[in-house]
Amino acid sequence: MERDPGTGSVGRALGRLLEAVLASRGEANAVFDILAALQSKDQEDVQEAVRTCSRLFGALLERGELFVGRLPSEELVMAGSQGATRKYKMWMRHRYHSCCNRLGELLAHPSFQVKELALGTLMKFVQLEGKHPLEKPKWEGQYLFPREVFKLVVEGLLPPGEDSALLLSQFREFLEYDDIRYHTMQAAVDTMARVADRHPEVPLPFWNNAFALLSAVSLPLQESRTCSFYVKHVEPSDKWKVTHLKEHRKAFQVMWLSFLQRQLPLSLYKRVLVIMHEAILPHLAQPTLMIDFLTSAYDVGGAVSLLALNGLFILIHQHNLEYPDFYRKLYSLLDPSIFHVKYRARFFHLADLFLSSSHLPAYLVAAFAKRLARLALTAPPEALLLVLPFICNLLRRHPACRALVHRPHGPELDADPYDPEEEDPAQSRALESSLWELQTLQQHYHPEVARAASAINQQLSAPEASIAPLLELTAYEVFERDLRKGPEAAPLEFIPVQGLLGRQEDACAQFFTFG
Repeated sequence: MERDPGTGSVGRALGRLLEAVLASRGEANAVFDILAALQSKDQEDVQEAVRTCSRLFGALLERGELFVGRLPSEELVMAGSQGATRKYKMWMRHRYHSCCNRLGELLAHPSFQVKELALGTLMKFVQLEGKHPLEKPKWEGQYLFPREVFKLVVEGLLPPGEDSALLLSQFREFLEYDDIRYHTMQAAVDTMARVADRHPEVPLPFWNNAFALLSAVSLPLQESRTCSFYVKHVEPSDKWKVTHLKEHRKAFQVMWLSFLQRQLPLSLYKRVLVIMHEAILPHLAQPTLMIDFLTSAYDVGGAVSLLALNGLFILIHQHNLEYPDFYRKLYSLLDPSIFHVKYRARFFHLADLFLSSSHLPAYLVAAFAKRLARLALTAPPEALLLVLPFICNLLRRHPACRALVHRPHGPELDADPYDPEEEDPAQSRALESSLWELQTLQQHYHPEVARAASAINQQLSAPEASIAPLLELTAYEVFERDLRKGPEAAPLEFIPVQGLLGRQEDACAQFFTFG
């Protein structure tokens, strides 16, 4: 295609080619020049070519000038003896496929403007092809969706070697439609399987992109009477799977199970666990299928175990999961790092829920209280302001454990029967010990900590102390709170200075000013 002189010359040239192709089938070969412009190295030329293709094939779809049915290969089309109109429609549909494939490639273009325009054009074709299907229904009322074109979109959103977060953010708006959401889940499963088969070691950016796409899929909690379709249909049928929430949940479940069965990096497992309880489990058709994944994550230890607690809590309380070693594992998570990890607030919130049952044995609650009290000896002030009320709440809920603070002649430090190295809380002998650590903390340098530790000396009130405001407390907030208090006036008794050596008029007085 020759470039005309002047500003916007490529756009004008493409416009003339577009008018020629739409005006006469005899000018059909001009479509090659339009498609060739999609290969240009100039960003603006490529954008003009995408816009031209959008208008061209959009018009051809609406006018019904693309072949409908099973498309034979181009060699058979050219060698066949079918009529000129039929041959033209078959040939032009091959050009349409070439255009869609190139637009799919442009989703990996260096320019985001080109990516965004290619995405919008492909989604326009999805909508138009849905209205004017290029395949014949096998029976009356069959649900037709342009899966092949949409597969190009999903593949473009999940490139193996680069971050596509910006493009995925543009695609989120389409996930509000029921049909797009449903087919995104199915296409994502196929794409993950295909990339995993092609690459022995799938690059990390691909899994990051896949997680971003999967986590953007959000299902409604209840069935809706009306469906929101991107591809409009005259009369949606109840026989279509896409109209039922239970089918969406099945597809959602297959999608996440397919993702989690891959060899993912640890950082991604953590990100999945962060959203598991809110964004995944409530929407699964069978939440119990996540039991193996969550119990395995809980056994890993460290931050992974902390993050698995949310999901396990839902399975235990809502789906009757039996996990005999649950409290033993929870007890083992209590180590000095628990006060410094990113997920401290989440852990103590859940631990508070797990230890709220009045049916827990006294030895178990005593072991948790004693372990926390021992760890409190080296904890920072902001953590102590959370832990001390937490321990007091345990004693309020379980009166049998109050023996830990009503043992004035308890064992000395060197004779404490509690074994901090024991992993089994039943064997730790915590109930035979005492919370002498709290008495030690009454001498803490921070006055608020000392005051919180002194609460154990008084009769514990019936209502529990809420720990919710303390879960997110940071050292900065504690420091700021202390600064806002201001200095306290302290009465002092002193003798005014009379001079450097005790005399008002000594020889050194001229060098100093005494106020």
